[in-house]
Amino acid sequence: MKIKGVSYDAGRVMGTNWRPEFNPRVVIREFEIIKNDLHCNAVRICGRDIKRLIFAAREALKQGFDVWLSPEMWDNGMYETYSYIKKTAEAAEMLRLQWPDKLVFVVGSELTLFMRGIVPGKRFLDRLKNPGLWENVKAGKHNEPLGKFLSRTVEGVRKVFHGKVTYASLIWENVDWNIFDIIGVDHYWDDRIKERYVDMLAPFSSFKKPVVITEFGFRTFTGADKAGATGLGNADYFSLFLHSLPMIGRFFRPRVKIIHGRDEALQAHSLTEQLKILDSAGVEGGFIMTFVSPIYPYDDEPQYDLDRDNFSLVKSFPAGKRGETYPDMPWEPKQAFYSVAEYYKK
Repeated sequence: MKIKGVSYDAGRVMGTNWRPEFNPRVVIREFEIIKNDLHCNAVRICGRDIKRLIFAAREALKQGFDVWLSPEMWDNGMYETYSYIKKTAEAAEMLRLQWPDKLVFVVGSELTLFMRGIVPGKRFLDRLKNPGLWENVKAGKHNEPLGKFLSRTVEGVRKVFHGKVTYASLIWENVDWNIFDIIGVDHYWDDRIKERYVDMLAPFSSFKKPVVITEFGFRTFTGADKAGATGLGNADYFSLFLHSLPMIGRFFRPRVKIIHGRDEALQAHSLTEQLKILDSAGVEGGFIMTFVSPIYPYDDEPQYDLDRDNFSLVKSFPAGKRGETYPDMPWEPKQAFYSVAEYYKK
């Protein structure tokens, strides 16, 4: 694969900000580690705040990365989402002028589920739990409104951003890839589709464009190799909410609903195997989900170890604790970090 990438969360927002603290020094240092030790040559920078996105993109570009800039304003309507994406594209053009051919703009990700107005439901979880969702999807009812939104959005983005444009699609979204420069698809491996995983990518070859897996990965519990991206939500969200409250939050520890066995070795092995599969499938590259997830910290006590339900390559620590491998960082690499680094180094 030419693109050896990892996703980098600059502050996705759903319910709470997934990157509560955005420390510029930490961001710059993490990019140094991603480049020199994880051996990535590309980062997909995701988040909502435009200033954060542009800062992170600029620092990554300075360090020589190919940057896929992915503004994400989840749970808003089509008009608000369009305006936000176009505004971010205007800001991204200033970076593209400095680093031609190093910046790809991602106009959205999995919008059928993450944006209001394509399938019923005000919020993401409402849409996901809607009894009629999968009947609508099987009937393809989501494709027409999604297609119209993407067409209008790409047209608007290209007026202000003059680099390559793509979209991070769900495997079952029927996207008109003729309007994009690169085909992007979030494609997780799981037990249900293991025999069809590569075959599901075959239809994209007809467009004669690079195919990039914009999101894939495994969590850190026993059985994660079979679950793929399904079964999310093992964190006790009420405890997370209490923990996020000013002043009193420190008295509440986030906890899990169900205690799964922790299995870093399985996550590491599964990622290596999927990288081999993608290499053999001939895709242009991919972005592992994800480098770090601060709101899902590691804990020695299983009932508080949110990191087990986490895709990240490093395990975050509660505020004030530092890692051993990188004493200036509030996290420690998992086994998956080293297995991915070994594979990307080739």
